[in-house]
Amino acid sequence: MTQTNWNSEAHPARLEERLDDDVVRCHLSPRNCRIRPGQHGFCRVRANRDGRLVTLNYGRSVHATEETIETEAVFHYAPGARILSMGNVGCMLNCDYCHNWKTSQARYVEDKDVHRYTPQEVVDIALRHGIGVISWTYNDPVVWHEFVVETAALAKAAGLVNLYKSAFFITGEAIEELLPVIDIFSVSIKSLDPKYYRRITKGWLEPVLEGTEQVFRAGKHVEVSTLMVTDLSDDEKTARDMAAFVGERLSPDVPTHFVRFHPDYRMTNTVRTPVDRLERARAAALGMGLRHVYLGNVYDTASTDTRCAPCGQLQVTRYGLNADLVGLDAGARCTGCGSPSGLTLLPDARPRERVRELPAGEDLRIAEFAWHGDVRALHVQLRNASAAPARVYTRRYGDQGDHAQDGWEAVDLAPHESFRRIAAKSTPGERGVRVAVPPQCDSTLHQVFDRAHFPTVEAADGTLNGDVSPLPLFRPGTRP
Repeated sequence: MTQTNWNSEAHPARLEERLDDDVVRCHLSPRNCRIRPGQHGFCRVRANRDGRLVTLNYGRSVHATEETIETEAVFHYAPGARILSMGNVGCMLNCDYCHNWKTSQARYVEDKDVHRYTPQEVVDIALRHGIGVISWTYNDPVVWHEFVVETAALAKAAGLVNLYKSAFFITGEAIEELLPVIDIFSVSIKSLDPKYYRRITKGWLEPVLEGTEQVFRAGKHVEVSTLMVTDLSDDEKTARDMAAFVGERLSPDVPTHFVRFHPDYRMTNTVRTPVDRLERARAAALGMGLRHVYLGNVYDTASTDTRCAPCGQLQVTRYGLNADLVGLDAGARCTGCGSPSGLTLLPDARPRERVRELPAGEDLRIAEFAWHGDVRALHVQLRNASAAPARVYTRRYGDQGDHAQDGWEAVDLAPHESFRRIAAKSTPGERGVRVAVPPQCDSTLHQVFDRAHFPTVEAADGTLNGDVSPLPLFRPGTRP
């Protein structure tokens, strides 16, 4: 993996229609962009080169990052599983509140934030670290179509699961190419108001709903979410509209997530969604017959836990981005009444080794990060600068409860490997994270808001607006 000039190479694109005068039409998103020679589509990562459709972001990625499946608003498939999150540059939308704006909007992308991977390298990273799920995520995987399809096929052949986290502004034709290789679809439906979609996302609604129905009818695991934007969509009408779509066009059993908003990009003159509004929205959706409704980007609420619909038995407890199975047997049945839970459980991936104490005699440097305000997640960036394998260690601190005995978790790095992983607050009493690094390795800590976003800043740079808006801050006229 090396850094690269992200848009310096073109790769043949799929879903091309060739027109007269060397014009091409791209059938990836519902825009069906008609692109003249030398021009780009709306996403700015698909272009016309000499009368052929090409993609400029094949293999171009933000840093591959180990996270948990809960970061993707997926609660009913492998709760607590470690995932390898992969994100690219460009997007088929331009949402006013995008927290990945510096990579989703290609005009703002900087080479320093872009890495290059081959399909095989992505699969090898997951296998080397014992990770069973690859998540196609962050800005949006739709515009990474060629790389996603090819890499996901390799991953599937290697026994890995593929998760697709998307706003799903995509054509049915493109979805048909995803169905053979994607196992889980987590769809972010921004609103059920067509005017909202046009104004806030610069897309339109019906293709998103049609695509969600398409993957559901295909028998894929589907979960849906909507961002509850303060004073814009954080009301019970949004919840009822969402419940009507899920209940009538999908199934009342489809897990539905109402996600807390934080100010970002062009929408910073506001505040985070009040949690009581989210709770009322959840109650409204449950009242309309949905069986599994959750809140996202919140802590200290039972509205993130999973309970058995027939008997009420607690099955999965969650705190932030962490999950523990407490009421399911090995067959995913309720331990209270024996009913099928509807959850999919995976065989345990290879766990990371834990040690009670750090190895004696090693010259380890220890860094510490304390949770503060709403910043309760951290990306730990690790790099082995040597030609030999190396081991680093992380652990939580300050908690005398359930995780006090976990000890140090070991992360083994291959020669010259750069690796990033998330640490998220897991109990109310936990105060922070420590990282122990040998001399041949470098480490930086990057605080993230809620579910992860890119790019991030180092923890020492802090946040903005009292834990309301993360850095980097968008300013009108921003350029790389």
